[in-house]
Amino acid sequence: MAGREFLTVEDRVRLLVNAISDARDPPAVVKLFTPDANATWLISEVDPDDPDRLFGLCDLGQGHPELGYVSLAELSALKGPLGLPVERDLHFASDKPISAHAAEARAKGRIVA
Repeated sequence: MAGREFLTVEDRVRLLVNAISDARDPPAVVKLFTPDANATWLISEVDPDDPDRLFGLCDLGQGHPELGYVSLAELSALKGPLGLPVERDLHFASDKPISAHAAEARAKGRIVA
């Protein structure tokens, strides 16, 4: 999956709705990962003023997953140690809020979704 194709129009709408909603703990919409490394991102929102700025649970595979912002352009350009690009998990569906994913990831030292 190349470039900004990580996100469909439907994903972008859901991420924007999550960002502008009164609900402060939305579910993750998209899971991205490096197939040749241990990095994973669960994305729950997009900055309404900057569509490149995504918010979610970020796990770089170092045992310290955290909530924060990530650049879609940077994810699109990222390659793992074997040169493989970041991919989208096409089978991911979140059944809990992003804070629940974060609590579980902190307890286990990695995203387990």
